[in-house]
Amino acid sequence: MKLKLKTSKSALKRFRFSSKGKIQRRRVHMNHFNAKESGSEKRDKRSQRPLAKSNEKDIKNLMPYA
Repeated sequence: MKLKLKTSKSALKRFRFSSKGKIQRRRVHMNHFNAKESGSEKRDKRSQRPLAKSNEKDIKNLMPYA
């Protein structure tokens, strides 16, 4: 019997996979002090960003079945 790998729940909440299999992350600096920013800056922060290639292997190890 082979043991199953556990998914890191913290990684599962922070990252998601796009339809083409790329890992996406949320933008930084979104929590507070956003009132002073322009509307275009706030809109731009709502979108997801692709994860850097150097970090992809680590995140895929944390989410083996995602």
